[in-house]
Amino acid sequence: MEYPINKGIGRSVEFKGLKAQYLFIFCGGLLAVFVLFVVMYMAGVPQGICIGFGIVSASVLVWFTFHLNGKYGEHGLMKLGASRSHPRYIINRKAVSRLFTHQKRKEAIR
Repeated sequence: MEYPINKGIGRSVEFKGLKAQYLFIFCGGLLAVFVLFVVMYMAGVPQGICIGFGIVSASVLVWFTFHLNGKYGEHGLMKLGASRSHPRYIINRKAVSRLFTHQKRKEAIR
């Protein structure tokens, strides 16, 4: 079996429907789940609990990653982050009359 990863020049990386940053979130999340599984097992947590934790957390990670991919699309998370960093409105605390009058610069004291 062959799994095509990139389908053309200039297009983003795609694997099994996951595009761009979701693929990195998916891989990083699975790596983190595996590391937590190993740490729990080496700490002496019972094997059944470790396996149950691994299966449940990996399943939630897979579902959540594909859910984000479907909801926001290829560049959606970046657009969402950018929209959250912009202010919703600009506050101006000057009096309205001062906004429309021309103010002269004061000359510097010599």
